[in-house]
Amino acid sequence: MNTRHILLATASAATLFAGGQAMAQTQASATELEEFIVTGTRAANRTVLDTAAPVDVISAAELNQLGVTEVNQALSVSLPSFNFPRPGLADGTDTIRPATLRGLAPDQTLVLVNSKRRHSASLVNVNGTIGRGASSVDLNTIPSAMVSSIEVLRDGASAQYGSDAIAGVLNLRLREANSGGGLTATYGARVTTVKTLVASPPAGANWTVADKAKYDRTDGETINLSGWIGLPLGESGFLTLAAEYLDQNKTIRTAPDWRQQYPLVAGAFDPREASFDRYNAWFGEPDVKQYSLFANAGYDVSDTTSLYGWASYQNREALSAGFFRRALDDRNITSIYPNGFLPLINPTVEDFSVAGGAKSKLGSWDTDISLVYGSNEMDFVIRDTLNRSIGPSSKTVFDAGGFEYNQLVLNVSGVRTYDVGLASPLNVAAGLEWRKEGYEIHAGEPDSYRNGGALLNGAPTPSGAQVFPGFRPSNELDEDRTSVGLYLDLEANLTDELLMSAAVRAESYSDFGETVTGKFAARYDFSESFALRGSIQNGFRAPSLQQQFFSTTSTNFINGVPFDITTFPATDPVAAALGAKPLDAEKSVNYAIGAVFRFGRVNLTIDAYRIDIEDRIVLSENLTQANVRAYLVSQGFVAIGGGRFFINGVDTETQGVDIIANFKHDTEAMGTFAFTLGANFNSTDVTKVPATAQLSALNPAPVLFDRVNVLTFEKGSPESKFTGSVDWTLDKFGATVRATRYGEVLSPGTTAALDLTLKAKVVVDLEGRWNVTEKVRVSVGADNVFDEYPTGSPPILNTTSNTPFSNYAPFGRSGRYLYGRVAYNW
Repeated sequence: MNTRHILLATASAATLFAGGQAMAQTQASATELEEFIVTGTRAANRTVLDTAAPVDVISAAELNQLGVTEVNQALSVSLPSFNFPRPGLADGTDTIRPATLRGLAPDQTLVLVNSKRRHSASLVNVNGTIGRGASSVDLNTIPSAMVSSIEVLRDGASAQYGSDAIAGVLNLRLREANSGGGLTATYGARVTTVKTLVASPPAGANWTVADKAKYDRTDGETINLSGWIGLPLGESGFLTLAAEYLDQNKTIRTAPDWRQQYPLVAGAFDPREASFDRYNAWFGEPDVKQYSLFANAGYDVSDTTSLYGWASYQNREALSAGFFRRALDDRNITSIYPNGFLPLINPTVEDFSVAGGAKSKLGSWDTDISLVYGSNEMDFVIRDTLNRSIGPSSKTVFDAGGFEYNQLVLNVSGVRTYDVGLASPLNVAAGLEWRKEGYEIHAGEPDSYRNGGALLNGAPTPSGAQVFPGFRPSNELDEDRTSVGLYLDLEANLTDELLMSAAVRAESYSDFGETVTGKFAARYDFSESFALRGSIQNGFRAPSLQQQFFSTTSTNFINGVPFDITTFPATDPVAAALGAKPLDAEKSVNYAIGAVFRFGRVNLTIDAYRIDIEDRIVLSENLTQANVRAYLVSQGFVAIGGGRFFINGVDTETQGVDIIANFKHDTEAMGTFAFTLGANFNSTDVTKVPATAQLSALNPAPVLFDRVNVLTFEKGSPESKFTGSVDWTLDKFGATVRATRYGEVLSPGTTAALDLTLKAKVVVDLEGRWNVTEKVRVSVGADNVFDEYPTGSPPILNTTSNTPFSNYAPFGRSGRYLYGRVAYNW
């Protein structure tokens, strides 16, 4: 972001604040509602507007004022710097979708549950989507009914929390209740008009598509049933239970297929072309059936000791598609699929966690000891497909194997204060974290990956299940690592106006070694209405086990000779021959400065940031060039067609500004209005890309990180994003209007001629509520009420007709969602 943009953003915010002051001066004064937070500080009784770093709080009510009640979706419309694109035709990434904070990678944001580190998903994103190469936490494994609030620290925090906290920290605080409860039933569907760009059919075609380029669609029917109940646990405890069931039908947003489907008959187009269903692909939301269970408990053993714990389980079965294979496609067998086939990817995800801990008072120390375990397993079944190399006897359903990630974390911490003559006691926090992580890959059935030897016109045919060849025994592994970290955190008011904090953390990992991080933050309150705050810190992100060890292989035939194309672990001998080295930690330096304005009921925060990251871990390009194969043969690797691997070496500079304003207005006759405005301006520059001596010596030298991936980092997220909402209540009635403007995004191509600029779009959500009784509420609403779509992809970028919209679209491409909801609370 250039200086001009920062000045414009600051000037706009100042104007907004001035206007808000004038408005506030006309209102009766009232006590501002301020919540105590636990994220970004270990001092007690700190509120959102009192911190030295920006923290946002998303309430349970906000999570439930959307039609699509996913945690990631709620965050994306509430936080200007948080984005949740919804990719399709991306294998497992259709099922576990990544989200980003401040335009950085999904795994550069740390996720906590009740201030404890959450385990990540086992999936690593290896397709061409936002977040390629990352493996992050799946927030949608936590039912929204169990969430009391979400605290979002928009600042680096590695010195406070350890690895991953480069962009910030998300802390999901669980509901704690010993009474009450609620049941909610939501039904919704996509009711939309789809407009696609199409090419002309071949000359002489007996079919048309121009009349099918625009079509009405009602799909994506969704049923969501959720509930929670608070129960007493003895006389001084609570047990809160929550459950959720989701049944979501798919959405189809393909363009009509203008291509020839069948071989010519006597030199003419097959008569079946005229009646063939041209909407033959599936690009959109997946079919999902999932159920989630969550329990959270606490018990006060005495005045000085309490026990706590939680457990969760989710089973998610999803179904999404690959690209359509036409009847005339060499990958098809017409005796099995006479009209072509649409292969389906059917992953099952099982997610489990359990935690237990104790808090106690030991002298002047408030201590906390906890043990948290979590696992995420993803297994793939491939349906409506075939193994071309087996021939007409091929199965159509295959077990393709899968992977699992697990994590065990022990935390021991203590907090106390010392009176050292400052304006406030010195808050001292110290602790230890020990962590063990494991990662496994297990193979699929042999038919899912083997070559059966069937030929086509004398030439070999592709191995394995079409769309997703199974994991092979050679890909199987079971790896783990341990790490231990120690931290010290100090915070105090040196004067009544000056707050300062400092933290240092040292960690040792059994694989890549040691790291030390530190953070210094300060805040100066010039008055009750105005404060400045800032921080500087260095951080890190350890390479995930998924990045270190993920491996998969497919066999390609080049001039009739089979070659294995593999995603190699960086430590594999083939990857090492190409210059790969064991992965090291990413390193970052964060700078932040901000201002806090408070006047009456108007709150405004402006926070500018810069994040420099060195040695970002990325997935290389697929290195399958002829000179790469020849080089591998010279190194003794025969029948290896090349592949790709994870590598350090990308340096980036990210800078931007976050602006958040809140204002509450009470009227006698019209009810209460709560206004929220937000903006984010963000830009990233890639300043270095990786290279290896071995590949650089080849002529021509293959590119390890190409134009598409560089521009994805730089322009693949909105350059600006504005959010605005009005929440209104009057007696039994309420309504929320929310508008989000997504700035331009570039969907990059391999050359500038193939770039697609996604124009800025405004998406408006609307919900109305009626409290029928004190316990029953009825809501109706529409997400994307005006049925906005991203800029369409022209046929030159959508040669198959399957993908008429880019996966880089920051708000997806499913159109309007209408819903109704009934809630019963007691």
